[in-house]
Amino acid sequence: MADSPGTLFDSLLDVMARLRGDQGCPWDREQTRSSLKPYLIEEAYEALEALDGGQRDAMLEELGDLLFQVVFHAQIARERGEFTMADLLERLVGKMVRRHPHVFGEAKVATAREAFSQWERLKHEEATRDGAHRSVLDGVPRSLPALLRAQRVQEKAARTGFDWRDATGAWTKVKEEVREMEEAFAGTDTAKLEEELGDLLFAVVNVARLLGFDAEGCLQRSADKFRRRFMLMEREIAAEGKTFAETSLEQMDRFWEAAKKRETDPRGPEQQRP
Repeated sequence: MADSPGTLFDSLLDVMARLRGDQGCPWDREQTRSSLKPYLIEEAYEALEALDGGQRDAMLEELGDLLFQVVFHAQIARERGEFTMADLLERLVGKMVRRHPHVFGEAKVATAREAFSQWERLKHEEATRDGAHRSVLDGVPRSLPALLRAQRVQEKAARTGFDWRDATGAWTKVKEEVREMEEAFAGTDTAKLEEELGDLLFAVVNVARLLGFDAEGCLQRSADKFRRRFMLMEREIAAEGKTFAETSLEQMDRFWEAAKKRETDPRGPEQQRP
């Protein structure tokens, strides 16, 4: 019989402590909060990719790696005398119980939307209990990818009622931003051009949000599509014994259009040639 999750978690904490101990791993021992930051971000993205792929082994691997980063930071905090994993878990459990009074208390909610609104209200009350001011936009890290951050900021603002009635109004705003972008593009003020480009991107995110799409996901899929088509074009150029340096832009355009056609052909690329 497999050990319980609690027993295995204790074993993980012991492994982490040993890695950081005097007889542990030199690399693990020299890591700091600052040096570990890139790994935390990288592991989070690898976990997202595994979740998108839906493969059991990949999810087990990458979610475990992400958990290890949390354990690593908790061990560093323990060494510094700041807090332990027990402190972290105690706070987490308390927060989850406190913010779900419809599960652990007498409150009633009928929908997921009501549950989420209750969560936000309780979160705001906790943050302002000591009299400190808290904006409804707080809690969106600036380190998030820009498209994701824009969508989260818009979502939080929308909960106050400050929002477009529907995607049609947001799309009208996009067209307005395009006109302003065109005016800036015709000028010589690069700072203004940069500002208008940012406003245009922000407006497009609003449209995605109001249509129920994830703007980050939309752009990721477009980037994937570009990558597939570019690689098809790359292979076609190589198949003719050429390099990019030996291929004119006009020829590249023809290869690109051919790649698009091959990708969208319902027979599939492998059936499009004899």
